[in-house]
Amino acid sequence: MAKSELTTASVLAFERKIDPSDAILSAGRWDARRNTAAWRPIEIREKSIRGTISNRLKARDRDPARLDASIQSPNLQRVDVATLFGDTDTLKVRFTLRILGGTGIPSACNNAAYQSKLVETIRAYVDRDKKNRFEELAKRYATNIANARFLWRNRLGAENVEVVVSHVREGVSQKTLMFDALQFSLLAFSNDGVDELAALIADGLAGDRPVLLDIAAYARVGDGQEVFPSQELILDKGEKKGQKSKTLYAIGDVAAIHSQKIGNALRTIDTWYEGDNASPIAVEPYGSVTSQGKACRPPKGKKDFYSLLDDWVLRGNIPELAQQHFVVANLVRGGVFGEAEQG
Repeated sequence: MAKSELTTASVLAFERKIDPSDAILSAGRWDARRNTAAWRPIEIREKSIRGTISNRLKARDRDPARLDASIQSPNLQRVDVATLFGDTDTLKVRFTLRILGGTGIPSACNNAAYQSKLVETIRAYVDRDKKNRFEELAKRYATNIANARFLWRNRLGAENVEVVVSHVREGVSQKTLMFDALQFSLLAFSNDGVDELAALIADGLAGDRPVLLDIAAYARVGDGQEVFPSQELILDKGEKKGQKSKTLYAIGDVAAIHSQKIGNALRTIDTWYEGDNASPIAVEPYGSVTSQGKACRPPKGKKDFYSLLDDWVLRGNIPELAQQHFVVANLVRGGVFGEAEQG
């Protein structure tokens, strides 16, 4: 088939290759972190509070009389909260992580010629330096485990943070690695000390052997301090009397963090986009950063995932190495990437 005849598949999907579980939260003492039996699950509980008026006021509400009237009206709320127990000073966050092979092989594709060229293209990326295949991506994923980025707000202000990673095979821990998370930067990936973990991840991505990691992070935050599970998105936003204003995620009655939030932290490795002092953002086709309301890789710049992938696969134009890493990281992320029908 001539190169010009090759078109993107209308059905094109990839399974994610970095696959975390939900993370469970428990509480204990820092000095007892090696004693598994000493940790108690953290439960979500509800409390009622009386809030104050603190939002930015509309012009018509800035009149002192109207403001005084608003303040006199109680802002009653019901919220979920999760805390350590009064006799515990450390949060434990534990999850498992599967690293799967087959990067670049679609789980669904309705264009055999396109699939063949895509697989050939990604194989060339992997085989370009057999010794270091997936080295850059694996090192970045490993750093985000070692620095405990997945703790999100729970990492802020912690006196100590330790990450313990066990490689599990057939239900038995094969090897255990430990990291002082606060010694690893959240802003760069030039850290040494993650080579062994990165090698495990690279082996998993390359499909050499199945890799399952058991990951636990211990954050010493202080007796009885509040901790932060995921917050649930309530899709039914109708006004209901007594409805909670904050609902936290729990598995059963135990506080937890969504697997999607763990995965977002692990794939926060994209520093290859254009920008001054680019700090890591999560790998997304358009470089979306929802907290900032912006796309760091807009299509007009031709550095978004789709532009790079099409130029590489359809036209044979090999991107610079940094952008190759970005494209492959999106395939590791997984998703549905088919060509939409033109309406």
